[in-house]
Amino acid sequence: MKRLLVVSIGLAALVAGMVLAWYSVRQQREFQRLIAAGDAALARDQTSDAVESFSGALALRGDSMLAYLKRGDTYRRRGDLNAALRDLRTAAALDPSAPRPIELLGDVNAAMGRWERAAEHYRAFTQLDDRSSRVLYKLGLASYRNGQAARAIEPLQQAVVLDGRLVEAHYLLGMCLRDQGDEQGALRALARAVEINAAFAAAREELADIHMQAERWRAAIEQLEALAALAPERADRLIAVGLAYARSGRPETAILTLGRAAERFPDRTDVYIALGRVWLAVAESRNDRVALSKAVEALQPRATAPGAPHEALMLYGRAMFLAGDLARSERTLVEATARPPVDPMTFRYLADAAERLGHRAAAHEARVRYTALTGEAVPGT
Repeated sequence: MKRLLVVSIGLAALVAGMVLAWYSVRQQREFQRLIAAGDAALARDQTSDAVESFSGALALRGDSMLAYLKRGDTYRRRGDLNAALRDLRTAAALDPSAPRPIELLGDVNAAMGRWERAAEHYRAFTQLDDRSSRVLYKLGLASYRNGQAARAIEPLQQAVVLDGRLVEAHYLLGMCLRDQGDEQGALRALARAVEINAAFAAAREELADIHMQAERWRAAIEQLEALAALAPERADRLIAVGLAYARSGRPETAILTLGRAAERFPDRTDVYIALGRVWLAVAESRNDRVALSKAVEALQPRATAPGAPHEALMLYGRAMFLAGDLARSERTLVEATARPPVDPMTFRYLADAAERLGHRAAAHEARVRYTALTGEAVPGT
């Protein structure tokens, strides 16, 4: 009798074990199916279906780091950042040795503009895996956006060592080095970015700015011309080339360049303002009446139009001063001071016109305002 009881209990346990094993296998298969269905929905950019599938997987296995990770990443992609943080924190807690949840926590905090927290997560990732150029770049970017350019340099240098063709890392490294006063290092990093991707406009713009600040006009113009060639539909790029030629002491080339811009973009006010600026500079430096008439021709229609921009008014007011029409010059310059942002030179020009007209109080006030804006004293104050 006892033997029969033992056998019965053994058979019952065996059957129960088989049932549990069958249920566990079935549950695991269903879990895997739901994970695969979520991945497929995500590949089709159907985030709602993906969330539903990953949630179903979590209903089966509430301790699955993978399911929390995938659902958190899906929330991140759809812009539900608070939900993404909740799931990704759970995933990281379930498996602290997994680097992917930590990286995504950094991405979510970056998307929320919480750069310090993002940097902390990326730094934690590098303690688990210091061979990811992608995450090292993200760490550098988060540090830079958090106002810590000096701290961004080391991870960016590591990133470009690991992946020499990571163009964004070279560019950001150049920005950080420039911020720290290392001009030569910045030039090398930015030049490398352009070498990798000749169409990387941001790096060329930064190179052009560095060279212009140092008055290396040939190098600056080379970058500006490349930018203009990359975007022939952008008038501002061609204007920048023309004005750089003017600043480099080549007004004739500047006028030719801006003349081409006027032919290509006949409706762009800024092209004619730039052309008027160059002609006006020639007229003033050489006492050239022909150049002055060209400046007036370019500026007058733009300065007398309704809602004329400040720069057009300022330059036209100065042109009228040189032409001897002092009353119109003063009126135009007064109008220009009411169109912010105001170029400080407007007040200096206004002081000249008011002084010539005998309006001493107005001239004094204009000089005072010029000095307040620039710190530069003007004769006659």
